[in-house]
Amino acid sequence: MPPASRAAATGQRARRLRGDKGAVTVEAALGVCAVVIVLALALAGVAAVLSQLRCTDAAREAARLAARGEADRAPEAVQQIAPKGAHLALHTEGDTVRVEVTDQPSPLLPGLTIRAEAYAVLEPGTPQGGTE
Repeated sequence: MPPASRAAATGQRARRLRGDKGAVTVEAALGVCAVVIVLALALAGVAAVLSQLRCTDAAREAARLAARGEADRAPEAVQQIAPKGAHLALHTEGDTVRVEVTDQPSPLLPGLTIRAEAYAVLEPGTPQGGTE
């Protein structure tokens, strides 16, 4: 190969290699972004599970209070036990009480609603009422 064509081939190869400069940095940045997104979604999932547990505990405690005739204390118990912003629905039908606590745990999981229910039988002598 003559020296002129060898120099031209070397120049073309050098230009081609310079075009890839920074590609590893871009790939690493995309990889780190993907890992961060997966980690954020995993943490949001764990937060949703914890929210479910807290809502279940709050619903159970509110049902116990309502069954003992202390339904007026149920919202306070739910406020203390359930995640901030949880909603309480208390329904008395016949001699049973049904409590539902709902929450929306994380803006990272739109459309996900956490819902927990608890049932209890009213204790004897407890006033019976309709749906609240």
